[in-house]
Amino acid sequence: MSAANTTTQYGFVAKTLHWLTALGILAVIPLGIVANDMPYDTADQLADKAWLFSLHKTIGVTLFFVALARILWAIVQPKPAALHPDRKTETLLAEIVHWLLYGSLVLVPLSGWVHHAATEGFAPIWWSFGQNLPFVPENLTVSETAAGLHIVFERVLIISMILHIAGAIKHAVIDKDQTLARMLPGRQVTVAASERPSRGFVPPALAVLVWAAALGVGGIFGVYSKGSAIAAEAPALQRVESEWAVTDGTLGITVRQMGADVSGSFEEWTADISFDETVMAGKAGSVDVEIAITSLTLGSVTQQAMGPDYFASSDFPTATFSADILNTPDGYVAEGTLRLRGIEQPVLLPFDLTIATDTAQMEGSTVLDRRSFDIGAGMTDESQLGFEVSVTVDLTATRGGE
Repeated sequence: MSAANTTTQYGFVAKTLHWLTALGILAVIPLGIVANDMPYDTADQLADKAWLFSLHKTIGVTLFFVALARILWAIVQPKPAALHPDRKTETLLAEIVHWLLYGSLVLVPLSGWVHHAATEGFAPIWWSFGQNLPFVPENLTVSETAAGLHIVFERVLIISMILHIAGAIKHAVIDKDQTLARMLPGRQVTVAASERPSRGFVPPALAVLVWAAALGVGGIFGVYSKGSAIAAEAPALQRVESEWAVTDGTLGITVRQMGADVSGSFEEWTADISFDETVMAGKAGSVDVEIAITSLTLGSVTQQAMGPDYFASSDFPTATFSADILNTPDGYVAEGTLRLRGIEQPVLLPFDLTIATDTAQMEGSTVLDRRSFDIGAGMTDESQLGFEVSVTVDLTATRGGE
């Protein structure tokens, strides 16, 4: 059998790429559905879920390159003519479906790949070429948008594949022609040559309209943003009258998941600060901080972090940190108690402080052990979810709130 196509036959290269693609689709879609529906409340469940997602992604990336090879081969090769060119509507529909298949075979894995690259701390692709993509930041909005596009393009692919299979069955069972047979491996089928099919712009243009309609439907159903489902409304924190009023600041955390750092921050928090910079040693002031737990944004795991096995935000919507500010030989430190998830633990927060007239700039960090607060108690494998959580504070405050 020839490697190249003719106007009446598919060569073995086209057949091989066709069936490799079909096998990849039949494997990758069920894997994605099963992995997505699996729970991940325990270490074993998360390990199984991550393994399936890694397999799904690895096959998906492989399918992406196979699809590119298939499309490039189709461009440079003649396409066997339709056996029934007189059936113009049927031939047009078949061409549209083929364009939808070709496009979806690129768009589905590519959107999934972008989603993966924009997501922090997720199941890796099993290869040695890195997990990121050029020009794709690790960003929740990008990740959610790409995830929505992945869903939409996948639905178009599934529907197109069903139509493609239905058409093949129709040709084999009803028409009893050689359309399906000439794509089967090892089959050499001789058919009469007919008019070479047009490679005009009508079929691809109509395929683009189908994708546009699908994207519109996705927008109606809100698949491009899950922000409202991820971040519950933060509780209203009481206004504080502080000796030093915070005018700008970030309260961030970083945890390691699946071998990658996942960083986030709390948007809503208050700080009641009293401080006397003239104290050269010992207690120089105090600070009381209240944090709205549900104001946390933590990448793709925000919703998981709010759950009962982690921050349990429904039962414990706020956390507090009350501490004395000490001036020590090694610098300033906030020494106090953190109450989180109903559990109190002593915490030391060393920080650097710069004061210019009535404006103070403070930067500090510390490391907590999530197990001390029963966060993720079922996650006993540190390679899946790190025990240490880095906390960083960066704020600007003015004396008297001016």
